[in-house]
Amino acid sequence: MALDLSQNKLYIIVGVATLLVIVLLLVLVLGRGFGSGTNTKSVSLQFWGVFDDNGLFDAAIQKYQQQHLNVSIRYKKLNFEDYEKSLLNSFASGTGPDVWLIHNTWLPKHSDKIKPLPQEEQKDTKKPLLTFKDFQDQFVDVAVKDLTLNEQIYSLPLYVDTLALYWNKDIFNSKGITAPPTNWVEFNDAVTRITEYDDSGNIRLAGAAIGTAHNINRSTDILSLLLMQAGTKMTDNNNGAATFAHSVNNQPVGESALQYYTDFTNPAKQLYTWNDSQHYSIDAFQEGKTAMMFNYSHQIGVIRTKSPRLNFDIAPVPQFPGATNLVNYANYWSPTVSKNSPSSLEAWKFIVYLTSAEGAISYLDTANRPAARRDLLDKQKIDPDIGVYATQALSARSWYQVDNQAIETIFADMINDVNFKQIKVRDALQSAENKTSVLMRRSR
Repeated sequence: MALDLSQNKLYIIVGVATLLVIVLLLVLVLGRGFGSGTNTKSVSLQFWGVFDDNGLFDAAIQKYQQQHLNVSIRYKKLNFEDYEKSLLNSFASGTGPDVWLIHNTWLPKHSDKIKPLPQEEQKDTKKPLLTFKDFQDQFVDVAVKDLTLNEQIYSLPLYVDTLALYWNKDIFNSKGITAPPTNWVEFNDAVTRITEYDDSGNIRLAGAAIGTAHNINRSTDILSLLLMQAGTKMTDNNNGAATFAHSVNNQPVGESALQYYTDFTNPAKQLYTWNDSQHYSIDAFQEGKTAMMFNYSHQIGVIRTKSPRLNFDIAPVPQFPGATNLVNYANYWSPTVSKNSPSSLEAWKFIVYLTSAEGAISYLDTANRPAARRDLLDKQKIDPDIGVYATQALSARSWYQVDNQAIETIFADMINDVNFKQIKVRDALQSAENKTSVLMRRSR
């Protein structure tokens, strides 16, 4: 009888233990389904981007999917040349992505295709995903200016890139120049000391790649930088018309900036150092045929791959002497959500995670790009490659462009009008302003 009682007790213990295990498994499964704030309905998000390879997002996507078992995310990289057209065609046919990257100038052109970040309290957290005040506090100023309308958030950036100065240390050393220029006066001095000509007057060694349109990478960005540093007001208060040809405090600041830019291609000027026969700016820098060029952080890896022995460094872009406020030029891509996405809330939840301090770090480390988040910039400032860019992100600026590609063409034509057609600087600038204003009026 004692043996039977012991066996009964054993059966009871095993049964209870089995029941507890079943209950625990149920709790875990249900908890993972609901505890993260998602519902159990399966969600598939299509994520389209440009320039960024799949591997840059893999770590963040995998971690997010582990935390949200009902969500799957597929990233697709498109060619830059076809990207905008592919987006428009897919949206028109109802097959567009849920998440897609926009250029920082695209909001005036594509805001009608975007579902803004919802500001309602979420059921699981009892607070919004990210408030406008949160965005202001956590991200650099230019991102707030570029990516919001009427305090609605249309996109959250991972990074903010700026123009910086690439300089060849070997060339500087050979010319006895100890440091890169910090302002445009020092820049002028370095250019004149470095530039070499052959017996026929052809440029043998350029001081800097500056002054033309088509053989300088991001030439129109460099001109925009100079215009903004000079104090030019690029558009009116309502963004209804361009104003970069207008005087500021009775000073023709826009004319001065355009004149300065094109002087570097004028053989009659002391600053003459570049012309249309030079190799493309990036190639010329890699080949050691120019001592300086202006470019973004992603070119660091390109140059090191193509010219591993090139002794170069990155310096802050020059400012005008005596400038009290630094002005740097921003250029970046940022994720947003399609207006017609059937899973727009889930898409925004993913972007909020992707651009959080936890979610962004794997992308930034792998891509080697300067952060858009203020709390990550301090760590990057000491980085030997992107430290300059991290510092400049805080003073980055942009300007309202209704069609960035059309405006690039207008600005390139303006440079060419001065350099080749010998149109007066004032007239070339006024013509470009008028063309830009026509674009702005058509967009309304």
